[in-house]
Order: sequence, then structure tokens, then C-alpha cells
Amino acid sequence: MTGTDVQKEAEDSGPSGYAAARLRLLTEEARSGPPRRAALADLTDDWLTGLFAAGAEGLRGASLVAVGGYGRGELSPRSDLDLLLLHDGSDAKAVAALADRLWYPVWDLGLALDHSVRTPAEARKTAGEDLKVQLGLLDARHIAGDLGLTAGLRTAVLADWRNQAPKRLPELQELCAERAERQGELQYLLEPDLKEARGGLRDATALRAVAASWLADAPREGLTDARRRLLDVRDALHLVTGRATDRLALQEQDQVAAELGLLDADTLLRQVYEAARLISYASDVTWREVGRVLRSRAVRPRLRAMLGGGKPTAERSPLAEGVVEQDGEVVLARAARPERDPVLPLRAAAAAAQAGLPLSLHAVRRMAATVRPVPTPWPAEAREQLVTLLGSGRPTIEVWEALEAEGLITRLLPDWERVRCRPQRNAVHLWTVDRHLIETAVRASEFTRRVSRPDLLLVAALLHDIGKGWPGDHSVAGEIIAKDVAARIGFDRHDVTVVATLVRHHLLLVETATRRDLEDPATVRSVAEAVGSQSTLELLHALTEADALATGPAAWSSWRGSLVADLVERVSAVLAGDVPDDPDDAAPTAEQERLAIEAVATGSPVLSLRAQTEPPAGQEPSGDPEPLGVELLIAVPDQPGVLPAVAGVLAMHRLTVRTAELRSLTLPDGVDGSVLLLDWRVAAEYGSLPQAARLRADLVRALDGSLDIAGRLAERDAAYPRRRGVVAPPPRVSVHPAASRLATVIEVRSQDAPGLLFRIGRALEDAGVLVRSAHVSTLGANAVDAFYVTGPQGAPLPGDEAESVARKLEETLRG
Repeated sequence: MTGTDVQKEAEDSGPSGYAAARLRLLTEEARSGPPRRAALADLTDDWLTGLFAAGAEGLRGASLVAVGGYGRGELSPRSDLDLLLLHDGSDAKAVAALADRLWYPVWDLGLALDHSVRTPAEARKTAGEDLKVQLGLLDARHIAGDLGLTAGLRTAVLADWRNQAPKRLPELQELCAERAERQGELQYLLEPDLKEARGGLRDATALRAVAASWLADAPREGLTDARRRLLDVRDALHLVTGRATDRLALQEQDQVAAELGLLDADTLLRQVYEAARLISYASDVTWREVGRVLRSRAVRPRLRAMLGGGKPTAERSPLAEGVVEQDGEVVLARAARPERDPVLPLRAAAAAAQAGLPLSLHAVRRMAATVRPVPTPWPAEAREQLVTLLGSGRPTIEVWEALEAEGLITRLLPDWERVRCRPQRNAVHLWTVDRHLIETAVRASEFTRRVSRPDLLLVAALLHDIGKGWPGDHSVAGEIIAKDVAARIGFDRHDVTVVATLVRHHLLLVETATRRDLEDPATVRSVAEAVGSQSTLELLHALTEADALATGPAAWSSWRGSLVADLVERVSAVLAGDVPDDPDDAAPTAEQERLAIEAVATGSPVLSLRAQTEPPAGQEPSGDPEPLGVELLIAVPDQPGVLPAVAGVLAMHRLTVRTAELRSLTLPDGVDGSVLLLDWRVAAEYGSLPQAARLRADLVRALDGSLDIAGRLAERDAAYPRRRGVVAPPPRVSVHPAASRLATVIEVRSQDAPGLLFRIGRALEDAGVLVRSAHVSTLGANAVDAFYVTGPQGAPLPGDEAESVARKLEETLRG
């Protein structure tokens, strides 16, 4: 058979045969993970070897080299083929022809290809200029052709890398840091990029590069398994989507979990987070070691000169009993005996956090291997060291992660295992449950001067969401767990009760302040009864703010802070023995009275807009006051349809309603008529606020029926179709009969949307109920609105009627 015939046969059978074999391999259920990736790499090697042999007949001094992930034999179903055609430069024309014979069949099959054609000298030069090329060549693997050429390049590239490591490793570290800044941390993201995010496959590859430099090495325990797990998830993602993607989107997580034989998407995310956390921690330790080695190399010649050539002794500074600082890390003292000192891990961690230093990997591993369990209940020193660790601020996070990486946290607090790496499927949350708990403790450490018992605040912050690892209401489950943990770590009975109360009611203040009528005495009394004492209220106030700040930017604002502070002030008065006034007896302010009289005189609505920049009670004003929104006061002669009319006009003008209150106003003697007063806080979605005159004109038209609000909103929605996204859960409407003795409280939980309050108000008007007040709260894409309603005579609705109104409202919102 001639060379032409061999070439023709390779072209005829090669691509189609390879494609069929590749498809069979990817659809075999029995083979997955590393065996499938290796088999796919071998199959691809064989195919490319055939193409090379057919195209390189008579050519010497050329080889085909796999680099990057393909060089490591880690081919996922939709991975790029990273190839280098290496040649000695003796026959450029023949090499170009060979390149065409290699690349075009790959493209014809629709496979992604990252290719280059270089001599060894060109490859080394490019690697010296481009760190990404250098990293790819570190995994160079021979496929076909001149083996000596490939081996020579590998040897030279590794030698270059090791010689240039003091310069290139800081460059690699900076590259990793920039990528982390752009992509975020894999261990916390709801839709993570398995490759690019911090703790992902890129970082695992960077650790291999550091090890290849011989300058430092990563802690290897579990690293291979973590990398394998991420690769397995990426394989399943490629098969499920049919695309070369590394982003684990929400809508694909259930399918990926099923492909991997996992219970559900949460189980999948938890495995991804665990792998990412291990890689992130290994990266932290490795880069710290690289920095230490480079600093040591830089100062050693000077020290040797000063010491006459003798070997310098590392300085050790005492930090606590059995704990010293050495070379920028916290290590165990030579006399430390972890096997006899069960409190040593907490003491070392507290000392490290207080000093703002990392815990040495060797120290943590030694303690994990030898330390005895802390006695139950804990001795006072252990409890004090835990509180010191939690109160150390931002350094607490790195130290806690070091203990957790070696299993010391779950030994100290067994209940931690259920929340470790547990995802939170709520866009408001930035962190997993466990990291959120530590973030809350860090935030709470800023408020320890505001409370009389900072130790109880910090421990409650650590435990407030501990119930999220159990079924049911996490606050109820958390109260039980918190009692057990607080008793186990040595608090007395009274303190255990306080910690449990804080955990049980950690959402009480913010939910009540944003969803209930604070003018209703029943609201304030119910909070006072739940809290029980001034000292507990003080702690709960600080915990509420710390929890919200640790959740994410959407969970806290000056507006929310002002509402919570108002509620705390009212509850504090009740706990001190004051009885709140009935809201119907509350005297109007001078401005409210002026607007009401003008509304009666003109027979039409009047309004005023005023910016609110006062800080919440008990808070110092900042340099640049943050607007709490704009106070919108409206006085309207009493008539039906006021709530939907006002809400609709605001929606038309793209104003977001933050709080809303509506009530009848008692007019001064001698003034006839009945007036409704609306005291709302609003904010512009974007742009500036509309003029009050325009709002009033539209409101007049809405009330007399000449302005078709529903039609205008529908037109706007049609002009700006919503983007596709995750399907929101259906709205839920519920009745809370015990929340007020003056009205029936109907609560609406729904996806927030323009005009939502208008639709709700119109549905309530159609149901024939009067809205006494409305309390609007929005977290991310979720709206939680509470409406205090009465019958036509001003009394709360009977139970069956209230349920009927709720069901009709829910049906309206679902439609």
C-alpha cells in the first residue's frame, strides 16, 4: 500500500471511527470519573497518532505534544484539545502541511482546539513571556513523532521553571488573586465556575506548578480527591448540557446531581464546596510557604555576613501558654504537650486571631493528631478562649478555617457537621451556613461595647442558624441545639436560657419591624413577652444587626436599622412598665393636620415629599447621610380605592414602596369630614424623584377613574419583557389572627414585581375589606407584605371570612 493509500484510509476511517468510539465511551454508564477521562485521552492519542503518521511520512524532527489538561490526561467530554506541534525548524513547509493534516480533522468533528506550532527555542521563549503558556508546558506529554524532541523540551521547560521560580511564582500568585477577585470563591457561590473561581480547577493546577518548582509544596492530604471530585462534576455538567461549560447553573444542578448518582442539588453543591474549601486552604498554606521561603532567601546572605557564616536561629516570641510566634506564623512552643492540654487548640487559635497571624499547618495537624477531647462541661478557660477567638474580628475567619480543615471544629462542636459547607438557596445570602455563622460572629465583635454580656452575644451569633442542618423551622430546631451546646461549653442555667432565646428569636425584631404595625400595642407587647428582659433585648438588637450585615447588602440598610431601632425603643418602654397608646388615639403632627384640613377644604388629595436622612436611634450619624428614602405624606378625603390608586401611581412613576401606613385621621373640632392619611416611604428605582405636582395630578385622575393604571402598567410590562430566569415559587397568602386585636393581619409572600402592591390593593378593595395599614418589606427578589384589614364597620374579620379573602388574594396573584 502506498503512502497515499495509507493517508486516504486514515482520513476515511479515522474521524468517523474516532467519533463513534468517543460517543460509545461517553454513553457507557459503567465507566465514569478518572477511568473515563483516561480512556478518552488514550482514544484521542491513538486517533491523533494515526493522523500524525499519515501526514508526517518522511518528515524527521517533529513531534505532537499534548499540553494543559489534555497533557495531564484529564479530558472531559467537551474539553479543548491543547496541542503543540513541535519541530526542529529544518523543514517549515512540511511542518505546515502536517499541521493542516492534524488540525482540520479536529475542527471537522466540531472539537475545540487550542493549537500552536513551535520549535523548542520558540516554545521556551513564549513560555518566558506568557505565564499561561509556561503552565501548560509543565504538563507536556508526548503523543507521536520524535520522542527525543519532546523529552528535550520537557527537561528544558522544567529547568527554566525552577530557575525562574523566585520571579515567576509571585507572578502566578498575583494571577490567582486577580482571578479570584473576578470570579469569587467557589465554596460559597450558588452558580459557581468550577474552573475559574477560587478553589477551583485552575487553583489546583497552580498548586501542581508550585510543587514542580521545588520551592514549596502544597499539603497533599485530600487534594487529589478534591480535584477528582470537581472534574467528575464538570464531566457530568458537559454531558447534561452538551456544552463546553464550567459554570454550574442553578437550572442544571438537579440533572448534574442525578448524573452523578447524588440525592439532590444540595448534596452536589455541598460536595463541590468541600472540594473547593480544601483546595482554597491548601492554596493559602502553599502561598504562605512560598512567601516565607522567598523572604528567607532574600535575607539569608545578609544574616550570614552579620553572623560570620553561622546558621541563623529563628526568633520565637511567646503569645500564650504553649503558643509562640515564629516567622510570621503561630506555632506550638517546644514545651507544649497537646496530649495533656485539651484547651491548647482553643488557646492557640485565640492567640493567633488576637495577633492577626495564621496558625501553622504543622501546629494544627499536630494538635489534631494528639489532643484529647475537652471535658464536658468545658472548663472556664476553654469557654473564655472560644469567646476570645470569636471576638477577634476579621482574623477569626482564617484561624477558624485552619481548625476546620483538620477536623478540630467538629470535634469541639459536633453539631457543626450539619451546617458545614451547607448551601443557602437564597440570593440574599452571600455565604454557606457555616461561613455565615462565622461572619455573624465577626460582625457581632464590633458591637461588644454596646451590650453588657458580650460573651453571650458572640456565642449566640455563632449558633443562631445552627438549626439549618435539621428539618423544620431552623429557629425552633436551633433553640434546642443551642441549649445543649451552651450547657456543654459551661454556661450556667440562666445564660443557657438567654442564648437559647436569642437563637429562637433571632429574626423576631427585623421581621416584626418590617412586616407589622408598630403602632399596634399587640405587636409591641408580643415582642416584649418573647424577649422577656431589657438585657436580652439589648443582645437581640445587636445580634439582629450582626446577622443582617453578615447576610449580604440586601439584608440591611439605614432604613431597616431605623425600623428595628424604633421597635426596640417601644419594646424597651413596655419592659420598663409603660403601656403603649392605642394608635386610634394618636394625635396627628402639625404637618399631618395641615394636609388633612387642606384635603377637606379642596375635596381632593394633597401631598408632600420630604427626604429622610436621620440615622436610626442609638446610631451615630455618618459623614455622608444615607437617605432612608423619601417620606410621602398624602391626605385624601375618605373614599374607596385609595390604596390601589396610590400604589398604582407610584408604580407608574417607578417608585419603590419601602413602608406604607394608611389610617383615618381625627380632625380638629369644627372641621367636618373624614380624611385618610397615608404616611409612606418611597425610593426611586433609578433616576430622580418625580415632582409632587405630577404625582398629585395622576392621583386625582386615578381616584376619579380617568387614569387607567392597570392598562398603563400592562403596556409597560409588554414593552419590557422579563428576562428568562429561574422560575419563582408561587405566592403564598396567610392569615395571622393573633397578631393584632384591632385588625386582621393578612401576610403576602411573593416574587417582587412592578405594580405588585397595586394588584394587592385592588384585590383587597374588591373583597370589600378596609386596609388599616400596610407594611412592605423586600429582600432581594422576594416581597413580604403585611396588611392590617377590617370589615366595613372597622372590626377584625371573622376567621372564615379572613381565610376566604386570603384565598381569593392568592388566586389573584397566581393569575
